[in-house]
Amino acid sequence: MIRRAALLLLALWLTTPAALAQETVVTGLSTENIALNATFDGSELFVFGAIRRDAPIPEDADPLDVIITIKGPVRPITVREKSRWFGIWVNRSAVRIRETPSFYAIASTRPMGDLLTETERLRYRIGMDQAVRKMESAPGVEDTRPFAEAVVRLREESGLYARLDGDVSLAEDTLFQTHIKLPSNIVEGDYVAEFFLVRDRKVISSGAAEIVVEKTGIERWLYNLAHNRPFIYGLFSVALALAAGWLAATAFRIAKR
Repeated sequence: MIRRAALLLLALWLTTPAALAQETVVTGLSTENIALNATFDGSELFVFGAIRRDAPIPEDADPLDVIITIKGPVRPITVREKSRWFGIWVNRSAVRIRETPSFYAIASTRPMGDLLTETERLRYRIGMDQAVRKMESAPGVEDTRPFAEAVVRLREESGLYARLDGDVSLAEDTLFQTHIKLPSNIVEGDYVAEFFLVRDRKVISSGAAEIVVEKTGIERWLYNLAHNRPFIYGLFSVALALAAGWLAATAFRIAKR
């Protein structure tokens, strides 16, 4: 009896859209390495992919959507609220946020509010409010949400956070692509691009790819010197400043003649 019931359930599952058209995402990036040097003024990342199926899409299937996120290195940050006190701006309260991506961009085929249930957003941590999280409680602060919203707002203004609703193009429910700008003020580290296929407001497949952003040339040499040989870096900085001052004084004397 149990075996017959199990076979019946299996037969019913095999007739569902999920079984008839299993979909997985295949991803690609225009580059997996970005060099930060003296001439770096930003970059544009071409993100693309395809959807692999083992069966045709049922005619009654819900529309397919794609969400792409790119997240930079996660770092803690302390957000301070300022207020006027006798005409002077002073720090009033502060909240420490343990997880804050240095860069976060989210692109989708349609506005994000229409694509996922709240449960799915929480499960896959998709969205600005899910990127800036794990806030520590602070004395005198009842609601920490305004602090997280302030981080998002300020980083959107500086180009480090971006919402790109409708920027992902999807052709024939198979090929998708978008362009995401990386500003000149991005930091060094490992970045992660995540891809989500969505049907009926649920994630049916996901994938990820890594992007390495690193300093090169003289910037890398100075960075390593400052962190590995701070004493030598200090002497080098002083010597450079003295040399610059001497050259400026010499040029001034020559100009006066």
